[in-house]
Amino acid sequence: MDFFTAMNVSAAGLSAQRTRLNIAASNLANIETTRTPDGGPYRRRMVMLGAVPFEQAFEQIRGADLGGKEGQVHSVEVVSIEADGSEPRLVYNPDHPDARQDGYVAMPNVNPITEMVDLLTTSRSYEANVSALKATKSMALEALKIGGA
Repeated sequence: MDFFTAMNVSAAGLSAQRTRLNIAASNLANIETTRTPDGGPYRRRMVMLGAVPFEQAFEQIRGADLGGKEGQVHSVEVVSIEADGSEPRLVYNPDHPDARQDGYVAMPNVNPITEMVDLLTTSRSYEANVSALKATKSMALEALKIGGA
């Protein structure tokens, strides 16, 4: 694997983790949202990631044929962002404007603890990709020093 391949794989990881971070922040921001344009309470969203053989991803982006072993290096991509299908929480609050006749309000199915754990793991994954990118950059700079000596 050359330096540019390693950098592109790390960059794809950074992009995927940024998407996960944005979705977790959106979930936390809407933890009390009882009305959406679709009707009903906000539904927690989840990011689905998938591995892509790097050669295929690179060919699709650049239109190039690398001729290497297919599947040797894998990159990551956001496959989809899906709504959680679990039922909303029912909270008794008869004074709420969205309360049903029995006094219960359908609240979003967002658990703040789950979202904070997602934020923490996303942050750690992002940091790992940054470290890999820095190590690749350092290796490339050292290789340039060898050629210049």
